[in-house]
This record gives sequence, structure tokens and C-alpha cells, in this order.
Amino acid sequence: MTRDMQRIELSALTPGERRRLTVRHAMPDPSVVTSAAAIVESVADSGDAALASHAERHGGALADGTVAVPLDDLGKAAANLSPRLEAALRNAIENVRTVHEPQRPVDDRREPQPGVEVARLWTPLRSVGVYVPGGRAVYPSSLIMGAVPALVAGVRRIVVATPAGPEGQIDEVVLATAHLLGITEMYAMGGAQAVGALAYGTESIERVDKIVGPGGPWVTAAKLAVYGVCGIDLPAGPSEAAVVADAHADPRIVAADVMCQAEHGDESSVALVVTDPALADAVVDEIERMIPTLSRGEIIRTALDDHGLIVVAEDVGDALRFADEWAPEHLSIHTHDAATDAAAVPSAGSVFVGHWTPEAAGDYATGANHVLPTGGLARAYGPLSVEDFGSWRQVQHLDRRGLEELAPTIETIAHAEGFTAHAHAVTVRLEAPPT
Repeated sequence: MTRDMQRIELSALTPGERRRLTVRHAMPDPSVVTSAAAIVESVADSGDAALASHAERHGGALADGTVAVPLDDLGKAAANLSPRLEAALRNAIENVRTVHEPQRPVDDRREPQPGVEVARLWTPLRSVGVYVPGGRAVYPSSLIMGAVPALVAGVRRIVVATPAGPEGQIDEVVLATAHLLGITEMYAMGGAQAVGALAYGTESIERVDKIVGPGGPWVTAAKLAVYGVCGIDLPAGPSEAAVVADAHADPRIVAADVMCQAEHGDESSVALVVTDPALADAVVDEIERMIPTLSRGEIIRTALDDHGLIVVAEDVGDALRFADEWAPEHLSIHTHDAATDAAAVPSAGSVFVGHWTPEAAGDYATGANHVLPTGGLARAYGPLSVEDFGSWRQVQHLDRRGLEELAPTIETIAHAEGFTAHAHAVTVRLEAPPT
């Protein structure tokens, strides 16, 4: 029962206990890491044959056993959309595009001293794989979040991988969304084998430069396994949220936000951080009342029972400090001065400020990206963005005067490090006659 969620008084914790409470990992199960790496390696070695074998064992392929999705299926699905759903999808796509357009990087050139120019230039990636969770769930929103920034960045080849359901079919809404986005390459494959195929390529699938998008533990572990062979966005694990609330909060609204991310799956984790134990009791009562009315109520209950946490802080400042230490994927703030308090938590993937800002708004409609860091990685990573779909390179150009000015610095440091060939590369140029 959610009334049995673990409760912790922050004031009772030692610094070490508090630190251990907040240290997490996006990929906590070492056995999944090992097994996913083995699947990836088999796809790298045996290509389409391994992909077919894993699809037969784990599912994900189309009903006829193939993985390439006919483009006609995308158009047919789009034609079958209800006007209401099509309008919602188009609105979400346009809002994501509007938010991400200003993120396109701008080249920069600097002249630290005369005769020396250093440029930082950005180029879109040639190809990306967008992984969209599927199977028993439906995530057209994740397809939008992965594809739109790639389109804004100017990526030439966008490949979508998503597992078919138990009947061997990809959800019609996902197919239709791909059509609305202009996707022209899509494969019915999921799990670690899909990541392996995108990273290494097979006889029928050309490899990509980078893989983005959320997924379950097997996808996350596989992305870690291929990192270095190709790029990844981040190892995003199970969905998670922290909700900070003080005595001004509405228990019913807070309960709704607590349940929102728990709905994703049994492994989702939520921390309810309150300044008043009575508020926590009221929120739990509301959760118990609402769970039976929700289609995924039992998933929510299991997630909260197994991974839910109620944290009682001495005041709002302590609650916000804990949230920053926990570094959640999603952070909802229900305090008297929520807008000001939001600035006190820099370590959060996506922040939802106040009574009128549900997490669902960011998941679907505001235009903010919902591919976010989990497991505490919000300390170092941010949301998926346009910058993730390109790469920076440095370009340096010196003339003779510039090299003459830099020569003492270069040669002195090179000799200090024992790299005389580095120094010689300068000397040999300056000894040559002017050209």
C-alpha cells in the first residue's frame, strides 16, 4: 500500500546517510549490462541473422519476421488519424520545433593575438537513430522529442527504431507521427538488438553516427555498450520525479504529480519532499483514492511501493537542497514562492513550477524536450537538444607573425614536458625562408 512508502526525516540523517540516499545510477543492474552487451556483440558479429534470432526470442519484429517498415504503412496510418488527434500531434510537433529552433549553435571565431585565429565550428551529424519505446506501450511523443531536434539541426538521415507489439504490428499513432515528421526510414526492432543494429549496421541496415531516445534497462545498457562505436545522448534509465511541497500545496494536485511519472513502469521512482508530515499523509490519502480510477493504477502502486520515498524536511530550503542533491529527471515545485524556489535547484532535468504546471505538459505539449537525464545524471547532463545532433570542431590558422609570437610559449612548454618533436615542429617552420 502507498501508505507504507518509506519515510525519512532529513534531520535524522548523518551526512553519510544523506549522501548514500541521493547517489543513484541510471543502470543499476549489472546482470542486464552484461547480457545486453552480449546481444549487441552478437548483432555486430552476425548482422541480420542475429537480429532475426533475437526478434524470434524477444519479439519486436513485424508479424512476417521482417524489420523494415513499408513507407506506405506510415501514410495509411496518417490518413486514419482522427482530426482531433492529428491536430494534437501537429501542435506538439510545432511547439517542440519552436522551442528548439533557437538552440541551433552559432559558429565562433576568436583572435587571441595577432596572426592567430581559432574557430569553433558546428556541423550537423550525417545520421542518427531515434529509439522509440514500444511493444505494449505507445510513445508517439518520444518520436517527436527525438526527431524534431534532429530535423532542426539539419541531420540528413533520421532512422527510427521501435519494437512492434505482441501481434507484430507497430502502433498506428506512432506510424502516423512518423509520417507527419517526414520520416523515410523505420525499423520494427527493439531492445539491445535494435541498439546493436543501429550502432554497427547489418547487411540491410546502415549504421548511424549517434543513437538517441529513451528506453528500458536493456536499451540503456546497450547504449552504454556501444558508446565509443557511435555516439549516444545519455544513458536514461527508468522515469523518475521529485515533488517538493510546503503547507500551501493542494494535496490532490501534489498526488497527481506524484503518480504521473510512476505510471511509466514498475521501476519508476518518485520522491515526495515535504515540510509538513500532515501534508504527506493527505497526499497519500489522495493517491489511494485516485489509483483505482486510473488505467495503470496497479503499475503506479507497485512503483510507489517499491521505489517511492517520502522525505520530511525542516523547511523549504532544506527540501530544495535535498532535491538538488537527488538531481531528479523531473522536478515539480509546489511552494508559496515556486518561481523563486525553482532557481535553487540547478540539478534537475526538467522543472515544473507551481500549481498550473503539470509534468504532463512537458511530456507532450509545451515544446520542452522530455528525453532527460535519470539516476542523478542531471548533475552533469541536460535535456536532449539541437546541439546533441551535431559536432563541434576547432580550426586553427596562424600566419608567420602569429607563430613567431607563440614560439616561446610552445617551445618552453614542449621542452618542460620532454616533447622535443613538438618544439621542432615550430623551429623548422621559423628556420625556413619566408614564402
